[in-house]
Amino acid sequence: MVFVYAALGLVILLLAGDALVKGAVNLSLRVGIPALIVSLTIVAFGTSAPELLISIKAALEGVPGIALGNVVGSNTANVLLVLGVPALIAVMHTSQCDSRKSYVLMLAATVLFIALAFRGVFDAVAGVVLLVVLALILGDAVRDALAHRRAGKIDAELEEPEGADPDMPWWKIGLYLLLGLVGLPLGADLLVDSATEIAAMYGVPDTVIGLTLVALGTSLPELATTVMAAIRRQADVALGNVIGSNMFNLLAIIGVAALIAPMPVDPGLLAFDLWVMAGASLLLLPFVFLGRDLNRLWGVALTAAYLGYVAVVLNV
Repeated sequence: MVFVYAALGLVILLLAGDALVKGAVNLSLRVGIPALIVSLTIVAFGTSAPELLISIKAALEGVPGIALGNVVGSNTANVLLVLGVPALIAVMHTSQCDSRKSYVLMLAATVLFIALAFRGVFDAVAGVVLLVVLALILGDAVRDALAHRRAGKIDAELEEPEGADPDMPWWKIGLYLLLGLVGLPLGADLLVDSATEIAAMYGVPDTVIGLTLVALGTSLPELATTVMAAIRRQADVALGNVIGSNMFNLLAIIGVAALIAPMPVDPGLLAFDLWVMAGASLLLLPFVFLGRDLNRLWGVALTAAYLGYVAVVLNV
C-alpha cells in the first residue's frame, strides 16, 4: 500500500500544481500584470510547485536527503531521460535553437550549487545566495524579453502564457487556486511520508529514494512536455524546458527550502551524485554550441546512461 500512497501523492501533486498555474496565471492577467511577466515568473514558479512543496516538507520533517536528492536526481533525469526518450521517438533539430545564454546561466547555477553544497549544509545564507542569483537571472530575462518585444521579435509563448483563458470566470479562478493550495501540501505530505517509509522498509538512505523514486516522479511532467515537443518537431521547446527546469530546481527550490529549515548535505551526494549531475549538464554542450542534432543514437546513449546511473545508486 505504501507504493500506492506514494503514487497517489504524486498524482495529487501534479494535478494540484497544474491547477495552481491555471489559477495564478488567470488571476495575474485579470489584475493587470502583463502576460510577459506572467510567463517568465508565475508560470515558471507554478510548474515547479510540486518539487518545491516536497523539498519544504522534507526539510521540515528532518529528511533533507529527499529534498536534495529530488533536485539533484531531477536535474540528472531531465538531461539523460527527459531528452533521451524523446530523441528515440524523433530526431530533435537542436542545431536550430539558440539556447547558449540560458545554458551558460544553467551551468553557472550548477557550479554555484555544488560550491555551496561543499559547505556541508544548505542554510539561510545559502538560500539567500541562491534566491538573489535567481532574482538577477529573472530580471535579466524580463529585460531581454522587453527588448525583443520592442524589436517586434517576442516569442508567442511569452505573450500567451500556459493556461491563459481571457474568459475564465472569477469563481473558476478561485476554484483552481483553492485546489492548488490544498492539493499541493496534501500531495507532498503523502509522497514524502510514503518515500520515508519505503526507505525504512528497504533499508536504503532517504537520499537514494529522493534521487530515484521522487526525482523520477517529479520529472514526469517535463518528460511528457518534451515527448510532445519532439513529436511536433519543436526542439527549442524541449531544450528550453530542460534548461529552465534545471536552473529553477537549483536556485528556487533549494533556495526557498533552505530558508525554511537547514538541510545537511549527504556525503554520498558530494562524492558522486553532484558530479553525475554536472557531467549530465555538460553533455548538452554539443547540442547548444556545436550545432549537433539530438538523434536516435544520442537518445539511446542518454537513456542508457540514466538507467546505468539508477542501477549504481540502487546498487543493482
